[in-house]
Amino acid sequence: MNLELIVLGGYGQFVWPAFIFSFVSCLYLYLKTKKELKKQEKIFLDEFKQFRGIIVEALPKKENTKKALSGNLV
Repeated sequence: MNLELIVLGGYGQFVWPAFIFSFVSCLYLYLKTKKELKKQEKIFLDEFKQFRGIIVEALPKKENTKKALSGNLV
């Protein structure tokens, strides 16, 4: 194994702890945020038990629409 990669020219003792600290901090914030999201989702679903979606129906195409979109000026 190439030990120079780990030592980083003598600066490894400063780089690796900073890297580990940053990684652990980001992991902690991610897990805490994920837990809070699950908690808020549960509160939302308890309050609004059924999703109130809007059903949108497509109207049949009319001949006028085809003429208007064709670009003819007749």
